[in-house]
Amino acid sequence: MPDNRLIVALDVPNALAAQDLVQAIGPDVGFYKIGLGMLTGGGLALAIELKEQGKRVFLDMKLFDIGATVEAAVKGLAQFDLDFLTVHGDPHVVRAAAQGKSGTDLNILAVTILTSLDRADLDAGLIKPGDLPDLVAERAGRAFEAGADGVIASPQEAAMIRALPEAAGKLIVTPGVRPAGAALGDQKRVATPAGALASGADHIVVGRPVWQAADPAKAAAAILAEIAGV
Repeated sequence: MPDNRLIVALDVPNALAAQDLVQAIGPDVGFYKIGLGMLTGGGLALAIELKEQGKRVFLDMKLFDIGATVEAAVKGLAQFDLDFLTVHGDPHVVRAAAQGKSGTDLNILAVTILTSLDRADLDAGLIKPGDLPDLVAERAGRAFEAGADGVIASPQEAAMIRALPEAAGKLIVTPGVRPAGAALGDQKRVATPAGALASGADHIVVGRPVWQAADPAKAAAAILAEIAGV
């Protein structure tokens, strides 16, 4: 059985490239993330195909809209037997998404603060003052109260979120994970795979260090070996 704590992000141009990548990685990885950038490149069809292959699928759409629209969108997506779906962590969005997925096994994951942002970015976006980790934890707690099954947060905030009373039985999924020595890219709040899991994450999302590798299967295997002892 694959170690589904590792989710590989299929951040490639289209579904055909993604299918080639999944084939190159092989059976050791059983969980894949399809993001917004893939949506016009056959992303939803790819999600359905991966499910038919027995894979788990994380659809990373980061939905944000009025409640009725979010509820309708989630209800439509839930019919495809997906595993994870992201929405922004504003309570009204999370409540609507929880309504939309009602009666299904879809897990709604709330985005707290994007892992590519830092305090300067929040200031530019007129987000209230405060240390970024404290704001992440506060947003996570409110998202749980609104009905989120889990949250997306950087590895650096995973321990704080795991300690929240509201986090009992909830999922923490961490992007911004980079194996030792890997380039950071546009991520500003990062950790190693083992470090993220040790901090309280249930799943780690790794993209470029796998799909940009000369040998994606070898890169994925190295990550799986690193987390095997955690």
